[in-house]
Amino acid sequence: MPPVDRNILRLAVYEFLFETDVPKLVILDEAIELAKDFGTEQSGRFVNGVLDGILKSHKLPGSLT
Repeated sequence: MPPVDRNILRLAVYEFLFETDVPKLVILDEAIELAKDFGTEQSGRFVNGVLDGILKSHKLPGSLT
């Protein structure tokens, strides 16, 4: 896993857990855009898949929209 992808995922998971005033879909979208801009060709799809799986499999505080 490229370091850029790993750090984007770390930041997004932190925001999922502790930034309850920000909608989860906004966090997801911003993480994907960062991955596309600063990662490899596959980074956007990879980050999207991982974060989408986290959102679907865990009950996180805050709203989805």
